[in-house]
Amino acid sequence: MQAKTGLPTLGACAGAVLLAACAGESGGGGSDTGSVTVAVTDAPVDAAEEVVVTFDGVTLKPADGPPVEHTFEEARSVDLLTLTGSAREKLLDGVTVPAGPYNWMRLHVEAEQGVSDSYIRMDGSEHSLYVPSGAETGLKLVRGFTVPAGGEADFTVDFDLRKSVHQPQDGGDYYLRPALRLVDNATTGHLAGTVTANYVTDSCESPDNGLAVYVYEGSGVTPDDVDGTEPDPVTSAMAVQEEDTGDYRYEAGYLAAGTYTVAFTCNARDDDPEADDDTDLLDPADVEITEGETATHDFTL
Repeated sequence: MQAKTGLPTLGACAGAVLLAACAGESGGGGSDTGSVTVAVTDAPVDAAEEVVVTFDGVTLKPADGPPVEHTFEEARSVDLLTLTGSAREKLLDGVTVPAGPYNWMRLHVEAEQGVSDSYIRMDGSEHSLYVPSGAETGLKLVRGFTVPAGGEADFTVDFDLRKSVHQPQDGGDYYLRPALRLVDNATTGHLAGTVTANYVTDSCESPDNGLAVYVYEGSGVTPDDVDGTEPDPVTSAMAVQEEDTGDYRYEAGYLAAGTYTVAFTCNARDDDPEADDDTDLLDPADVEITEGETATHDFTL
């Protein structure tokens, strides 16, 4: 696992569409505190060159007691596109907090409309990236989680940019409506594989329309595009061409252990998360994810 360790700050998850909050295992010992590690990763979006989000603090709400405020000494800007697959960046690294159940986290972001504190770069041009009401309310996760007494809770927050980034109809600022997964690293594995060059040539009119693998929870799922209705993919992974072989590689990280359906598409770039698109999803197959391991599934003729 690739990890980039940052300042001793706290980043977490929030809001909105896909969230699975998991408790860490107890370390025992009668302590009234535990430690929390939180990192971020990303399921990417096609065509974007950078997606930079700036965080400036987090509030945690214990089930019993007042909110605990964490304000960063300096705002932290993270390019989420550098954190695909199993790569992640730690925003909180073993910080001591009161043990016990928590009701919610609120992630504070600097993402105002018309201001490039957070931004997206497309085709060499930078556009403001804003979170509606984000400056006032932040991004709130209302699902609970637990910090074990005397132990450590280690989470990864997956920003699914394919679902989160929305292009305006009027050509103005882009906006971020976060679709996030919060997963307990102790219960996750990864998925990786190859899409062979001859498979792409045989299946796709062009390799330039967004080659991607969509991952759905459960076996035997009939795959559908990203549109906010079931079955929506849990996550997705871009297939990137390797110079030495000409084949394409993909990696989807931090999947809770269990059975999933995977499918390949040639035109992910045209998949609008706010519309029911005619996205061809090819050769669905079941894969099994095991804790601490990387499963492999290839798309080949």
